[in-house]
Amino acid sequence: MSDVRTGFGYDAHAFGGEGPVVLCGVAIAHPTGVIGTSDADVSAHAVCDALLGAVALGDLGLHFPSVAESSLDADSLEMLTTCADMVRSEGYSISSVDVTIIAQEVQVNPHRDLMRTNIAVAASMPIERVSVKATTTDHLGWIGRSEGLAAHAVVTVSR
Repeated sequence: MSDVRTGFGYDAHAFGGEGPVVLCGVAIAHPTGVIGTSDADVSAHAVCDALLGAVALGDLGLHFPSVAESSLDADSLEMLTTCADMVRSEGYSISSVDVTIIAQEVQVNPHRDLMRTNIAVAASMPIERVSVKATTTDHLGWIGRSEGLAAHAVVTVSR
């Protein structure tokens, strides 16, 4: 019997400071940056949490605490590589990654292919198993008021 597991991840950050905004490792021109200890890549952080959750290894903050000096300006794709390696060290392979970026103004579509490539390379998996989507909140709530952005991720792993 195979062991198939699903993990879910979520991250959100407020806008602040100067751009760009980093999503799936892609620096996207935007007048306002994102506040965070690392590069504040909500999409990569959501994938990290989903990977860790799928194999019950805690969350991103456990392994990369925001109070740690090593987290300051950290590259989130490197964090993703570490999390993917942790999943594999538990005997699992990563079957699929599905990311949804939620932002009112930041445009994902022109960068989607590079985003998929970056996630696939960081997780050492085929690009055809990585999906990156985007949506808005139709101007509802804090995301709709362009106060920040968020991302959800779902991953499937199997042993």
